[in-house]
Formats: sequence, structure tokens, C-alpha cells
Amino acid sequence: MSSARFIAVLGFALLAGPAFAQADKVVAKVDGIAITEKDIQLATEDLGERLAQLPEERKRDEVINYLVDLKLGAKAAAEAKIGDTPDFAARLAYYREKVLLDEYLTREGKKAVTADAAKKLFDDTTKAMTPEEEAHARHILVEDEAQAKAAVDRLKKGEDFAKVAAELSKDPGSGKEGGDLGWFTKDRMVPEFAEAAFKLKKGEVSAPVKSQFGWHVIKLEDKRSKPLPDFAAVKPQIDQYLERKAQQDLILAMREKAKVERLDKPAAPADAAKPAEPKKN
Repeated sequence: MSSARFIAVLGFALLAGPAFAQADKVVAKVDGIAITEKDIQLATEDLGERLAQLPEERKRDEVINYLVDLKLGAKAAAEAKIGDTPDFAARLAYYREKVLLDEYLTREGKKAVTADAAKKLFDDTTKAMTPEEEAHARHILVEDEAQAKAAVDRLKKGEDFAKVAAELSKDPGSGKEGGDLGWFTKDRMVPEFAEAAFKLKKGEVSAPVKSQFGWHVIKLEDKRSKPLPDFAAVKPQIDQYLERKAQQDLILAMREKAKVERLDKPAAPADAAKPAEPKKN
């Protein structure tokens, strides 16, 4: 081995050594069988949602307990010659291919997730978005029309809308907040309410409006065009989309280039593709 080659290999070992050592670190043993940090990492990924239900301080113990059972079970299965059966060999081959595909798609998909690609997708998407109108309104919800008219009369006499709403409104969500519904688009409200609210001008109060929930008196606080989403807020979703699209495109490209033969279906008869000849008179 040349000195340059030796130095290069040595350099790699110095860089990679601590990481390998950490992964190979034995953290437990069961019947002399080692459980390593790498085992814990792989099991944590595999258990996924099962671990999500547990407090953080219990997760590691749960994973190690699972690995103890796994090692014992695998040892018992090997002693029972489970691994020597054709069914096991076929299952092992299937899962090997599945894991290979998953790893390949994960690696290739991440290549598509770049800052430039994410910003371009965000810009292209927001340019194509039609500005949507939002309203900020308050309402008073009561059981019948007479109560709604009485509320309108109090407002006409100068009482504060928020005060009347807090006193009269049956809406458990907004009542205590002075009837404040925050900002909303038309599609978030029942049609009768939305129609009335979006016809109002800033500061106007509606006549009583009936919906499936009761009778409403609505005050429009303001209107605006719905703000575009913030890039930083939606970037995780953009990255996920880019990764999944790259993976889908990769699968479709491989399938397009491949020669796929279905041997489980009989070939169509030669005459099946020919149109039927018209009857002669």
C-alpha cells in the first residue's frame, strides 16, 4: 500500500471511527446477545407511532425491552429452523427488496429538496393563487327572531356590540369574546351567515339572519384580501411534496423503461382485435 493511500485510509478511519464506534456501542445483552445503539436507532424508526404515545423518558426503555424480546424470539426461531424453510427465504427476499427500494427512494427523493426548488415552487404556486376575500366579524347568536330584534334595538340605542354579545349570545365559542369570530372566508360559514356578513360594510350591523344554528346579528369589523402563506411556515410541506414527487417520477420513469410481461393472463385471440365484418344482404 502506498503511503498516500495509507494516509487516506487512516484519515477516513479517524473521521468515521467515532461514528462507527457509537453505532456499535453495546448498551445491553440478553443471553449473551448484544443490543447496540444501531439496534436502538433502527427499532425506534420501526416502532414509529407506538413510541409517539409514550413520554420521552420512557421511550428508550421501551425500545430496549422490545429488542430483548426480538433477540430472544429470533434466537428461538433460528433454533426451530424457521429460517431454513422456502417460505422464510421468499419472505426474506421480498423484504430485502422492499427495504432496498425504500432506502433508494429516500436517498433520491432528498436530492430534489433544495432551497432553490422549494422557493421556485412557492413562488409559482402563490402567483397562480386568486386573492380570496376575508371578513372579520362579530355576532350575537340567539334562539328566536324576537330576541334578535331586541338585540338590534339595543345596538341602535348605542350599546356596545361586544357587551351585548357577551350578555346575550348563545355561541359557546365567541360569546365570551364579545362575539368575535376572527378572520374567515365565505366557505367557513353557513351560506346564510356568509352571504349577510360579506354584504356589510365596515362597521355595519345586519338585520337578524336565520341559520340552522338560530338567529344571528352580525357586525362587520373589517374586510381584506387573505394574506399569502408565509414561506417559512409552509416550507416543511413544500419539502415533503418535492420529495414525494421526485420519488413518484422516479418510479414512473423506471416503469416506463422496463419491459413488463403479464404471464398470469391469457393472450388475447388474434381475431379479437379485428372489427366484426358487416353482414351481407
